[in-house]
Amino acid sequence: MRFNRSVLAATALAALSVGATTALAAPASAAADTTPQKVCGSGYKTVNSAPVGSRGTVYLTYNSSNGKNCVATIRNNPGTAVDMAAWIYVPDTDEWDEDYGQYRSYAGPTYVYGKGHCVDWGGNIDNVYVQVSGSNCGALKEHRVTFTR
Repeated sequence: MRFNRSVLAATALAALSVGATTALAAPASAAADTTPQKVCGSGYKTVNSAPVGSRGTVYLTYNSSNGKNCVATIRNNPGTAVDMAAWIYVPDTDEWDEDYGQYRSYAGPTYVYGKGHCVDWGGNIDNVYVQVSGSNCGALKEHRVTFTR
């Protein structure tokens, strides 16, 4: 549970600080038909996903040629910029990547080397957060948490 609390605390802190520092920055945008492959790259295949309430989906993708995972959070209905995040963490190697900001369509991409490792990943759209722990580990069962702040 230590990781869960630290990730959630980091997510909340980052969302607050990014919201304050990027209020005047031009937010990223994309067409409404954005896909995880458009965000992460052509070699990435979707291997897992989690709904962010009714607002969108967080996608975990994998590229077998380079062994990297990528996470992207994509809104169902792009529009006015809102706080969004995409993050990924490999507990075995302590490698992580994150993208927090105010976006109109998607957050990410975030990349880590994940071949042969379990990964924790998630994201948020506005005040709805998703966290998936112990994911893509073969026989181990992942743990999903969705909450609203």
